[in-house]
Amino acid sequence: MQLSAQPTAHLTKSPPTLAISTATLTVSGMRCAGCVSAVESHLLKQTGVVSAVVNLVTELATVTYDHRQTEPDTLAQSLQTIGFTATVKSSPSTDGCPSLSNQAAAESETVQQQTWQLGTATALLILSGLGHIGLSSHHSVETALPLPGLSMLTNIWFHWGLATLAILWPGRSLLQDGWQGLRRLAPNMNTLVGLGALTAYVTSTIALLVPELGWECFFDEPVMVIGFILLGRSLERQARNKALSALRALIALQPPTARLVTTDQVVTEIPVERIHPNDLVQVRSGEMIPVDGLVISGQTTVDESMLTGESLPVLKQVGDSVSAGTLNQLGAITVRATHTGQDTTLARMVRLVEVAQTRKAPVQRLADTIAGYFTYVILAIAVLTFLGWYTIGSRVVDFASLGLAETASNPLLLSIKLGIAVLVVACPCALGLATPTAILVGFGVGTSQGLLIRGGDVLEKVNRITTVVFDKTGTLTSGSPVVTDCIVIAPDLYECDDGSQDTEQQRLIPSTPEALMQLAFTVEQGTCHPIATAIQRYATTHNLVPLSGSHFHTEPGYGVAAMIGNQCVRLGSYEWLRHNNILLPASVQPQVEQLAKAGKQVIYLAIEHRLVGLIAIADDWQPDAVPAIRQLQHMGLEIKVLTGDKASTKAAITRITGIAEADIIVGIKPDEKASYIAQLQAQGHRVAMVGDGINDVPALVQADVSISMRSGTDVAIEAADIVLMRLDQANSQRIHLIDVVKSIQLSRATLNKVHQNLIWALAYNVVCVPLAAGALLPRYGVMLNPSLAALIMALSSITVVTNSLLLRYVRLSGI
Repeated sequence: MQLSAQPTAHLTKSPPTLAISTATLTVSGMRCAGCVSAVESHLLKQTGVVSAVVNLVTELATVTYDHRQTEPDTLAQSLQTIGFTATVKSSPSTDGCPSLSNQAAAESETVQQQTWQLGTATALLILSGLGHIGLSSHHSVETALPLPGLSMLTNIWFHWGLATLAILWPGRSLLQDGWQGLRRLAPNMNTLVGLGALTAYVTSTIALLVPELGWECFFDEPVMVIGFILLGRSLERQARNKALSALRALIALQPPTARLVTTDQVVTEIPVERIHPNDLVQVRSGEMIPVDGLVISGQTTVDESMLTGESLPVLKQVGDSVSAGTLNQLGAITVRATHTGQDTTLARMVRLVEVAQTRKAPVQRLADTIAGYFTYVILAIAVLTFLGWYTIGSRVVDFASLGLAETASNPLLLSIKLGIAVLVVACPCALGLATPTAILVGFGVGTSQGLLIRGGDVLEKVNRITTVVFDKTGTLTSGSPVVTDCIVIAPDLYECDDGSQDTEQQRLIPSTPEALMQLAFTVEQGTCHPIATAIQRYATTHNLVPLSGSHFHTEPGYGVAAMIGNQCVRLGSYEWLRHNNILLPASVQPQVEQLAKAGKQVIYLAIEHRLVGLIAIADDWQPDAVPAIRQLQHMGLEIKVLTGDKASTKAAITRITGIAEADIIVGIKPDEKASYIAQLQAQGHRVAMVGDGINDVPALVQADVSISMRSGTDVAIEAADIVLMRLDQANSQRIHLIDVVKSIQLSRATLNKVHQNLIWALAYNVVCVPLAAGALLPRYGVMLNPSLAALIMALSSITVVTNSLLLRYVRLSGI
């Protein structure tokens, strides 16, 4: 199986002739969606860059570039020139997982640094708060009232020292990053907060040094601003780490070592990256399986829940396949490696999930675009707030009637405070985190349930689908049909010219079901279609031996043919036989109709131009096919089924599934499926296609959303937007069809969280920015001081991330 992960570009330009390569950069220093926009725009301006997609939560940038014109190291260095720390993320090593272990280590170091800063800021907050209690309501230098036993805490110079320490130590990185953003003409959240804190500190210092101005000292404001910002970022970082936990849990499944069994049966423990295909690996009870492979000795049960979401262990015997990252539970086994390193199912899953983070939903692109201009707008509003209140507001508003007579005496101080509040309360960070955190958590939930969704753009497409189209064979049915009826039409025996009765030379029209199946078995040799498999299984069970055949030919979607002796034997659909001038006798028509009404597929066998037999094949329906269909209908989706069966099978399908006959498209050829999907789309339908075979690929590509399964062909998996990983324990080729329902439910739930987060982030700024600018001050005397604005701003980001984490508790059908 292959799980490919091709990134979709966000910002794209199209040079004429390219030698395309893709690289991933780890970018630190991004604080908000404005930073994301700045990084993407800068990368796109570099020579040779075709596309750039940046994720704020994972701090990864996926860049598509012309390797003849630039290199990843050059791009990383260019980001450092504009204030971001960037390194090239190493390509997947031979151990397979494009690991986030380095990122996890860096994340741990960042958390430790923030913990120290948070502890310092918390101490400053406590000291500043206690001192604030002891100050008079006027907060002026002259009227400071001592608090018994805490005279030092009420000393204004002590508060100046606290504010200075806050600015120079925990706030220094914030100010530096804000200045870097301003210097590169890409101001970010730190620019806004840094300007607010620094303005409050400078204003209070002037008031302290020049008391005759009569200004208020508010050194507690910069201290609280920095403290609340660090508090919010620490909680936000913890929440983001939780969102990344599912991906890191996947990576942790890859064991670092493996037990290699040498040719002389010596077991040696070596690093897993030294294991190669066809090597023999011993796996003991309680160990993680290090490679994909086939069991060649031993028997055990394997816990595959980490890959498929299936909680019950799966019995594994000789000949069964096992996957890297699954847990061997009971017995020791020896495995012949088939896929190692970056080719294992686990490594491909991790790579798919990682790349899925770079595929942005259109709504996120809109949010990033807005955030790119957000800080400029806030800076402009802050300036206008200052100028408006200083020149007009302080003269027009009757502060005395509002009980704020002293405020009127300090219009400059009032204007500065309101401008600071605007800078501090604005939160581009919430806007930037709204989409990626929800998508990341949604992907984590999906991974734990065996659902792989390729990107944020898929979520939006799923939310818009109106119709789900199922391929019948192998999707709604088990894909393992069995022979139910063998009907001989006209038995007759032809002897060879010399009168011999040699089995391989006689010209034989079958007289018994066994003879009929022997002919069918002969022409189906070497084919792997589900019908061929059913016939081969029947022949093996009944100990039938194939005849000598030649000139084997397959007509895809129609049938097979071979020469047996000097006669051409054809096996396939009636349309194919009729195309070859082979007609169905009228006396046989009632039997064909009876079989079709029973929901069986009829296969016709002819020798030369004479129809000699009918073979009826039935395919068991998936156990959860009917519940899944009904659940999808309950969700408001229209269901359609594509099948190559005859029209007479419609009634049986309707009886079993409850789908209207008008929505069952029979007799459709493989190359007609995509055309049918296109017709639905032309009628205004948004179509999701569910299929697993090679002949489903054109339809999967044509559909708005494509869903395939782990048991499907590699090309079908590669074409799918959603891959279902969970397989039935009794039949490794059978999916849990209810997972189609789960994948749509999860996609809808994730996008709902995205919308909730965006609505909150936008509504928060729409409400709080005018409030901070003094919108309620003229009428109600209510104003937002900078420290309270900082607290509200920190809570805004925390709210968005926490709301995303609630997606972990979404209820999906069957869970």
